[in-house]
Amino acid sequence: MQYDTISQLKNAAAGGVTLGCVFAQLTQKLTKTTKNGKPYLELVFADASDSLTIKVWDNAPWNAVCCAMQEGATMAVTAQWQCSQYGMEAAEVDFRPLTAEEEEALLSGGAELAARHAADWQCILDFVAGMKDPRLAALCRALTEQHEARFRRAAAARGMHHARRGGLAEHTAGVMRAAAAICSAYPQVNRDLVLAGALFHDCGKMWETGCPEQGFGVEYHEMGELMGHISIGIEIVNSLWKNVCSPEQRAEWKGLQPATEQVRLHLLHLIASHHGVLEFGSPVVPKTPEALVLHHADNIDAKMEMFRCAYETSAALAPTIRERKFGLGGNAVLPLAHFTPVSEDA
Repeated sequence: MQYDTISQLKNAAAGGVTLGCVFAQLTQKLTKTTKNGKPYLELVFADASDSLTIKVWDNAPWNAVCCAMQEGATMAVTAQWQCSQYGMEAAEVDFRPLTAEEEEALLSGGAELAARHAADWQCILDFVAGMKDPRLAALCRALTEQHEARFRRAAAARGMHHARRGGLAEHTAGVMRAAAAICSAYPQVNRDLVLAGALFHDCGKMWETGCPEQGFGVEYHEMGELMGHISIGIEIVNSLWKNVCSPEQRAEWKGLQPATEQVRLHLLHLIASHHGVLEFGSPVVPKTPEALVLHHADNIDAKMEMFRCAYETSAALAPTIRERKFGLGGNAVLPLAHFTPVSEDA
């Protein structure tokens, strides 16, 4: 049976050993050794939906093929797959290069995924278009116009949640939707500030977990390593703010309340505090209602994605219980189904 995506393959393998073929790109190839000094290759394959890691021992029949394989190669990988406590394991592996048509289809991500990503991006643009504060609206437009391509292809993480090409925009749209819903329950909260914070909170991941123009691997970037996405996000806001708040524009905005400088300062606080606690990387904790709303909206969207992945890919411990996914507090239990009224004809 052929599985078009890695996420589908993981879902099938969570139920037991399964024969499957996946089209994917080799994004990382590392030579490693065990604690006993036994050498092996670690291959990371990715597509638009997810990634998987294969260990290849030096005595495996397919070792020679793997040694010759170059990063960036697009392959059809067929194997007997199973999901264990160590991740995806593959046996009886066969590799072949993709044809030009198959490679084009792989890199496009498919029509369904492209439509979802387009809808998420439009959701972001719609939230920006609805902002009433002209300063925050101008700043958000500057980000979406100047950095659209890099933003839309970046991942939101390397492993915790939305760890795939396009994941940053997916996560950002989800955080903005959650934040807007919370703001509707608490109208005293500055909605425009919260939504701007949602857009900018992870924008530094364009450099911390960015993806190449024609590939799925989550790249390592020196700026991301040395600065981290929170610091980069603050730099991006300050850089864009200088251009948005030209002397002419400042004169036009003079007298607006709250003051323009206060708007910038509060937005920077949202970015700096969105992890919620110091031990998770925030230099400060949330000290305003808007910062608290953003922190929880961010956490809600990340955790909902973790539940989704657990339901799809984690091993079943019981009919309604799935093995714990890292980041969740315990095993994932299937949610209660929506209430269905009894039909009068029944």
